Parts: sequence; structure tokens; C-alpha cells
Amino acid sequence: MAPTEISVGLNKGHKVTKNAPKTKVSRTKGVLSKRVKFVRDVVQEVCGLAPYEKRAIELLKVNKDKRALKFVKKRLGTHTRGKRKRDELTRIYKNMRAKK
Repeated sequence: MAPTEISVGLNKGHKVTKNAPKTKVSRTKGVLSKRVKFVRDVVQEVCGLAPYEKRAIELLKVNKDKRALKFVKKRLGTHTRGKRKRDELTRIYKNMRAKK
């Protein structure tokens, strides 16, 4: 509770406005900026997919989502990165199907 300008009791003390702390730069680590997203999209468009990504999409085509996750996880190293890559490839595959 806030101080009440009374010198005794639970809420004793001067009334002051709290300063909201600024967010630390370290808190923004890993957040995708517009520029980085644009650059990655351009590179993706120019270079296409890596061979392992093409194979993972083939697995997704035949509804082997779990197998695709295991495959991508093996290539990328961690479960979280694998899940993120699988979701990205699923989105790419849906876009490919929508264009046809």
C-alpha cells in the first residue's frame, strides 16, 4: 500500500510517485526486428530452401510432423529451435499450396 503522509502506522512516510524502470537492452534479445525479417525474407526468396528444409517439407507433406521435428531437431541441435523451424516450414508449405 502507498504511504499516507502519516508518521506512524503501516503506511507511514512521504507520498512519492514511483519511477517506472526503463526496460533493459538485454530484455529485447531475440526479438525479431523489421529490418532483420526483411533481409531474411529476401535471402530466402533469392536462395531458396536448404536441402534439409526441403526434406523436412517432404515429411510435412505426408503428415509426418513428429518425424519432421525429430529430423530438424537433429540438424539444428535443440528442441526449441526444431519446433520453431518446423512451424516456419509448415507456414512456408501452406503458402506454397495457396499460390497453386
